Amino acid sequence: MRILTRVLFPLICIFSTINEAKADDRYTYLYKDLPFQMPQISRPIFPNNKISIADFGGIPDGVTLNTEAFAKAMDTLSKKGGGTLNIPSGIWYTGPIIFKSNINLHLERGALILFSSDFNLYPLVNTIFEGLDTRRCQSPISGRNLENIAITGEGSINGSGEAWRPLKKAKVTEIHWKKVISSGGVVKDNNYWFPSEGSLKGFERSDMNVPTGTLSEEEWMEIKDFLRPVMVSFIECKNILLEGVLFENSPAWNIHPLMCENVIIDNIYVRNPGYAQNGDGVDLESCVNSIIVNSIFDVGDDAICIKSGKDENGRRRDRPTENVLIDNCKVFQGHGGFVVGSEMSGSVRNISVSNCQFLGTDVGLRFKSRRGRGGVVENIYIRDINMFDITTESFLFDLYYGGKSASESLEDGDEIPVDETVPDVDETTPSFRGIHVKNLTSRNARRAMFFNGLPEMKITDINVEDVIISATLGAEIVESEGVNLKNVKIIPKEGPALILRNVNNMELVDFKYPLTLKEVVNISGENKNIKLPASLNKDLVNKVK
Repeated sequence: MRILTRVLFPLICIFSTINEAKADDRYTYLYKDLPFQMPQISRPIFPNNKISIADFGGIPDGVTLNTEAFAKAMDTLSKKGGGTLNIPSGIWYTGPIIFKSNINLHLERGALILFSSDFNLYPLVNTIFEGLDTRRCQSPISGRNLENIAITGEGSINGSGEAWRPLKKAKVTEIHWKKVISSGGVVKDNNYWFPSEGSLKGFERSDMNVPTGTLSEEEWMEIKDFLRPVMVSFIECKNILLEGVLFENSPAWNIHPLMCENVIIDNIYVRNPGYAQNGDGVDLESCVNSIIVNSIFDVGDDAICIKSGKDENGRRRDRPTENVLIDNCKVFQGHGGFVVGSEMSGSVRNISVSNCQFLGTDVGLRFKSRRGRGGVVENIYIRDINMFDITTESFLFDLYYGGKSASESLEDGDEIPVDETVPDVDETTPSFRGIHVKNLTSRNARRAMFFNGLPEMKITDINVEDVIISATLGAEIVESEGVNLKNVKIIPKEGPALILRNVNNMELVDFKYPLTLKEVVNISGENKNIKLPASLNKDLVNKVK
């Protein structure tokens, strides 16, 4: 028996090592032919300690507050060196959960962590929101300066966001609106509901959801209800895994890794109502080495969003988001399917997006910023994207972003500002360059593409290849340079297939359009070196002086 044990034990160890290696290799395919260098990251590994929240007095009746049980379980597991905190089937009602290193929060099938809507349970903390240093209420799930953390399983997490979020009347039915306003709170201008007087007061003294000026402690407390948190906040953490779980109904953004390293998001479902104010899916901000794969988003704002801080705060922090692999994701509702900005002041680079579907989003590919941001967005590679029923643009660069969704701007009739004076380029000027899109099909968009750059800093080096877009309107390219369209087919229901204004060094190769069009290309403004296909009939090109 001893001889057999001596033989089998090494073999068991070998097979364990092989299985572990296979687990680490599950994302290897993402790195094949990657156009930039990125270290291959692995999933965090946890000690073989397993405990249940039920062992610490937790009661899954949907009524009992389990905040203390979660805290005790986290603390006990941490003292053991970490492991898995198991959440059995049931409704686990709780206040904030504060993570510790080396812990996997595992939700079994049927488990629901439901966060309380009692604002008193969420104290004010120093954090970053909308790219700015500020204060917010503590997130339902949070961790700072941690390593090896995970949320896994087959359960659900609900942030009770309806209690926190303001609501615009135009976004819901009359029945829904009456139900909400009858629950309490205050209404502004008969069309904007807030949960409390403090929430409205915070809105009135804020810019883009962040209070302005210097506030006393008393003033912070007066507007505390307005300072709704992101649901999952991990700040300066390393080795993060989110897998298998439903994240829904967040007070503000849903999942917010901030200044983190080695983030893996795999096979999650992120959901918010379409009317959810700031109801983003995932906001990856100032993170290095991240993977987002096999996931579904159906949210009230941007779905998969890349950020890196805002304006002076972001430039001073100087923490770019870089090395991100996004693959096999679906987006339903959302202001944008894949989004960069508008907070990109710390720069964004080396992003790969592949094999994604955007089904009914406001915009498909959405790049947004404005003067004052600064930062550089570059080396973005997007391929094999399919879109259907896009409310506005399939592919958008908006360098005049004003805080609204593209569909809201369309509904409000917002017009593109005309620059009477063009500012000098300085550190506050945003730059978008080196964007590559290949193998994209979009059916039933409002407009095929809209590139709207700045005259002092044009959108540069944009390469679009093997693309078919059917839309009400064709593509419009403004204040851009070095745009190359190769094997692109635009099928507009009305107007020309392509509108160019103030464009330099642009080339169209194998450009396709319906033969019934009487005007294929419309050119106006000041342009230099536009190369049209020789096969394009000059009578179908309208040059407007």
